[in-house]
Amino acid sequence: METEAKDILAILQSYSLSILWALVTFFVGKWLAKLAVTIARKTFEARKLDETIVKFLCNVLYSALLVVVILMAADELGIDTTSVIAVLGAATLAIGLALQGSLANFAAGVMLVSFRHFRVGDFIQAGGVAGIVEEINIFDTKMRTPDNKGIIIPNGQILSGAITNFSAKDTRRMDLVVGVSYDDDIRKVKAVLTEIVANDPGTLDEPAPTIGLLEMADSSVNFAVRPWVKTADYWDVFFRLQETIKLRLDEEGISIPYPQQDVYMHTVEKKSA
Repeated sequence: METEAKDILAILQSYSLSILWALVTFFVGKWLAKLAVTIARKTFEARKLDETIVKFLCNVLYSALLVVVILMAADELGIDTTSVIAVLGAATLAIGLALQGSLANFAAGVMLVSFRHFRVGDFIQAGGVAGIVEEINIFDTKMRTPDNKGIIIPNGQILSGAITNFSAKDTRRMDLVVGVSYDDDIRKVKAVLTEIVANDPGTLDEPAPTIGLLEMADSSVNFAVRPWVKTADYWDVFFRLQETIKLRLDEEGISIPYPQQDVYMHTVEKKSA
């Protein structure tokens, strides 16, 4: 029993230094990897690269450096890294077949960054959701909804469908429909709507707004009100115009109809026998 304890102690003493160096290599290497990523980030930012590309490249660089650090730590333990790399290569093939979806997401992430369909900070609709892009990672994209919910969407799901980027252009056209009564003077209505749009501080003179008779519906005459605004001011102008139009039409005595139905009742008298 005493001999076995001495043998175990001798083994631990012989491997303790290797384990210590392996731990030192791992933690120091991890720290150096973070430092290298920090330097790379500052270099990318100094060259004024897009924030989306910067974050993506930093994530890929850190992952690659971390793999190198792990291999170096394994070498300190006396593990043959050549055979480990060979095993990892075979395992990578097997894992790749099993994780085709993840690899597809990785490829989609590379394409999203390369083609730059959108950037960090853009408001987009993709993958069945809409929100502000916060981060594009290797496999997924993080978004924030207007009501401040975080959403993580696989990159493959984003790239497989249509992508609507509401922030891609500096200006947007606003499409409003205003219905008035058939009894109202449509020339007066058009003049009032034109004045409202022209006096709003958020609407643009160029391109010129469009205000015209859209359709004669079942219970109302509908006008199309289509001013152009800056993309950043869209919702502020939208809510303000809606309120201003309602108040101004009320002041001008112009009615905004609502669906209604007239019912006529006839009394049928019974004939005497």
